[in-house]
Amino acid sequence: MRGERDAFRELVDAYRQHVFRIAFSVLRSEKDAEDAAQEVFIQIHKSLPDYRSQGFKTWISRIAMNKAIDFKRKQNRRREDLYDSEPALLKVVSGDEAPLDRMLREEQSDEMRKRMAEMPQGHRDVIEAFYFQGKNYEEISAEMQVTVKTVESKLYRARIWIRQHWREEEWR
Repeated sequence: MRGERDAFRELVDAYRQHVFRIAFSVLRSEKDAEDAAQEVFIQIHKSLPDYRSQGFKTWISRIAMNKAIDFKRKQNRRREDLYDSEPALLKVVSGDEAPLDRMLREEQSDEMRKRMAEMPQGHRDVIEAFYFQGKNYEEISAEMQVTVKTVESKLYRARIWIRQHWREEEWR
């Protein structure tokens, strides 16, 4: 038991900065990135028995990206709940974003759109709905008129396609 704890502590030390950078790239807040990173390592600890000798850093990166996106969605839902009575406030562009940050975000967004155009239509549709529109499996299922299992399968195959056709730096 002690050996497992020490080994996991070494794993956390080795990948702490990497996980934090991924979370920060999505959340743009140190505090939120730290919170998300903690959730990532909890998930890694829970999922280690299921790890199947794929690229370890890639596996951790995927968990970190998914947790950061989930964290961002939760934040957005909370904000929507707070401002539900005034939906116009959500559409106001924040003056807090620095011009350079906005320019970089827009450039990354343009690049991602170009890369997404290379994907097969079925993959692109499900990725767009899940990650960019923030829809859950049930919403996508209803929209595409397929079962939830089919949505899960399509999303799984789309992620595999991305891993096979894009270099890791392109989708982080």
